[in-house]
Parts: sequence; C-alpha cells; structure tokens
Amino acid sequence: MDAIALKQANLARLPARVAVPAYARETLVPSIVHIGVGGFFRAHQAVYLDDLLALPGNVQWGYCGVGLLPHDAAMRDAMQAQDGLYAVVERSAAGDSARIIGSVGEYLYAPDEPQAVLEKLADPGTRIVALTITEGGYYVNQGTGEFDADHADIVHELAHPEAPRCSFGYLAAALALRHQRGLAPFTIMSCDNLQNNGDVTRKMLLAFVALRDLELARWLATHGSFPNSMVDRITPATTDEHRALVRDSFGIIDAWPVVCEPFRQWVIEDEFPQGRPAWEKVGAQMTHDVLPYEKMKLRLLNASHQALCYIGMQLGYTYAHEAMMDAGIRTLVRRMMDDEVTPLLDEVDGIDLARYKDTLIERFSNPAVRDQLARIGTEGSARIPKFVLPSVREALAQGGAIKLLAFTVACWFRYLEGHDEQGREMPLNDPYAARLRALALQGGADATALLSLRELFGDLADAPAFTQAVGQALASLYGAGARGALEQSVA
Repeated sequence: MDAIALKQANLARLPARVAVPAYARETLVPSIVHIGVGGFFRAHQAVYLDDLLALPGNVQWGYCGVGLLPHDAAMRDAMQAQDGLYAVVERSAAGDSARIIGSVGEYLYAPDEPQAVLEKLADPGTRIVALTITEGGYYVNQGTGEFDADHADIVHELAHPEAPRCSFGYLAAALALRHQRGLAPFTIMSCDNLQNNGDVTRKMLLAFVALRDLELARWLATHGSFPNSMVDRITPATTDEHRALVRDSFGIIDAWPVVCEPFRQWVIEDEFPQGRPAWEKVGAQMTHDVLPYEKMKLRLLNASHQALCYIGMQLGYTYAHEAMMDAGIRTLVRRMMDDEVTPLLDEVDGIDLARYKDTLIERFSNPAVRDQLARIGTEGSARIPKFVLPSVREALAQGGAIKLLAFTVACWFRYLEGHDEQGREMPLNDPYAARLRALALQGGADATALLSLRELFGDLADAPAFTQAVGQALASLYGAGARGALEQSVA
C-alpha cells in the first residue's frame, strides 16, 4: 500500500495502529502561543495538550506556534502543508509506536508576518505565552548572572522597538500593546532547561523592558506571572532516517515527524492568573516549588549529557547510546553523578534518587532513540555554565570533589578546537563559535585563554582549585589523548 500524506482530510485513512486526534480540531481556541516550535516542544508540551484534548471539555486550549528565525521557514512550510499535524514516534527496546498530534492549530512565521504575530500575542484570548528558545535565548551574562544589554539582538531591539526580531522584542512590543489596550499581561512560561527558568525569564525580560519603557516594566513587574517549570524528554533532532521510518513502518508521509524516548516529565509551578489547561489530568505535576526537581534534573541529566557528549565525539562516537557502551564514559557519568553532584542535592518529594540515576543511565543507553552527540553538544557556552558550573561552585564552597566536573569542562575546551584525534570535524553550533574556536586554537593545551572568559566563568576564573583541575585535564587530553585522559580521570 502506498504511504499516505499526513493532513486532516487523510486521518481516517491512516493505519489503525497509529492513534489520531479524536477531538474536533476545528473547535480549538489557540489561547496558548508557543515561541520556538522545535522537536522538543512537539514531543513534550504539545503531546501533553493533545492528551488533555482527548478528554471532554478542554477545547478552549490550543496552540498557536510562532517561528522567529530564518530557519523556521521550513517548519512553517511543513506545519501548514499538514494542517498542523505531525507524527510522534516513541522508540524503545520493546519497539516503535506512533501517534498523530493535533494540538497545534495555527503556525505564524514572524519574519513574513510580524504584525500578525504581534496581534496574536496582544489578542485578549491569548492567555499563556510559552517559550522553548534554547538556554542561550535569555540574554544572560553567564559570569555575572545579569542581563546582557550589549548583545547584538538587544542593541537592535532597543534601536528599532517597532520592528522586533527576537523573542524579547516581540514579547515587549506585544505587552506594550496589551498595556495600551487595558488588557492584563499574558502568563509567560519558559520551558527551557534553566534552573529557576521562570525567575530568570522575569529578571531578564524586566531588565530589557526597563531599558525600553520604565512604565511598562513597572506594570509587568506588578501584574505579570512567570511560573517556573521543569521539562524532560530526550528528543533527537529529526533526520531523513526518521522520515523514512515513519513512511516505511507506519505508511505516513510526514515532512517533519519527531522521534523520542517513551519517558516524559513535566513539573509546573501553579501560577497562572489568566487560567491554564488542567495538565495534572494527563500526568504533569503541579506544585508550588519546582526548584528541587529542576535542580536534580539539570545537575544530573543535563550535566551528564555534557560529560558524555564532548569526550564521546572525541572518541569517534556519533550517538549517546554508543558513548554509553564505552566502559570509561559510563564510569565517568555514573561517578560524576554519585560522587560530585548527588552530595549537593536536597531530597526531592516522591523521588528515589538512586533509582532516578539508574533510570538516567538506562535512558542514555537506549539504542532505539539514537540521540546525536552533536545535538547534545549544541550551545555549550550556555549549557556548561547552567548545567555544570553551578555544581562546581557549590562543591568548592563545601569542600567537595570537582575532578570529573572539571574534566567535563576540559573536554568541551578540547572539542572547541574542531577536530577529533583522527582529524574528523566535530561540528560547532554555538552563538559564540568564532570567538570560542579562536581562543581554543590560540590556547591549545593551555586552558588559560578560555578560562579568561568571565562572561562564562565569572568568579571561577579566580578559583585555583577549579582552574588547575581544568588545566591539568586539558593538558592530559592533548598529551595522553582522549582515551588516556578519560582513563586517568576515572582511575
């Protein structure tokens, strides 16, 4: 049988083993705008809402997706051609299962229709604006923790407030419209991997808005809501292999499916003055204190991802599960979690920490997901300061061990040089790529040049215990090679 093009009119023709939306999608009210419609959002938040829409009485909640960047045009084309539908394939050792997600009812591409995006954000019916704009999208100076007003995006937005380009520019312009029209601000919910992501969003956005309009900043500070949240689901970037899988295994032609692990978790601070979906009915955990869950996840899962990806790429691996089959890398990850990170964590309600770490090892090792190390290593300049360095700071303050955390930083430094030991290119996807690579090439086995980046390392640049540990590890990576340095680190 020929594969069937995915669109609303063809849902009834899809194979019976593929679940499809049973609710009336044409009745959905797109009251949540989501900025940053990538693989993670489509495998996570959109799936939770799709589950909720399958229950009666929830059609007042739907998603309008917004793309801000030039490369989002491809997602716009795919989503519009498929009526907002796409396949989610969960992969595990037990096999693959597919379902069609229908919770995204609209998609707007800001570069082509900026006014439509602003009006959608300013619409009285828009109650929540959610963000997956990557860890680097919040304009934080990693060294100071303050707003980076000198970032090129921000300089442009302040010079051209009537022509926004970045997320903060659109949020500020839309909030100004709502203020002028006597409307309350929408709730702004970050779904990115940042500790205290709602608090960070509030601090950075208010700092930006204050530079633009002090009265607007005061209004937002008084009436705005920025709930914290913790999100978790391993979701590799979509490839042609995934498109072929959906076509050949499920008989569906989907321009942009998403593949992920079965596991998912969402913990949300319950602060939504404009109302919210009943996410708790479909497995999300509503709470008044996200921090313990968030800290546990970022320090264990995300930091361990950093630990395995940079050394893994240097050893020639492509996927996370391949790296985790390496006994040295597996030992590095487990011992960093057990010996250096776990002593810094508080007890988390309802979580068995030993079992949680066992589950992480299982998830990283899932061969079906085929999560790319290059994806995990994206934007290290944002991820290392957020996932790894907070544990370094706490451990130093408590007299704890940092050897493996420092080795992880050194592996990132070595990766920035651009080639593994066989001369194969290691792709560098980072907003500071040119500067980082120049410093890595300049310093070589000497970590001093990279450690001097105070906007990343802040006071750690003056901490001898840290700088010496990173310096020794980097010298070992260049001198003994990746394998020798790994063996020394876990000896």
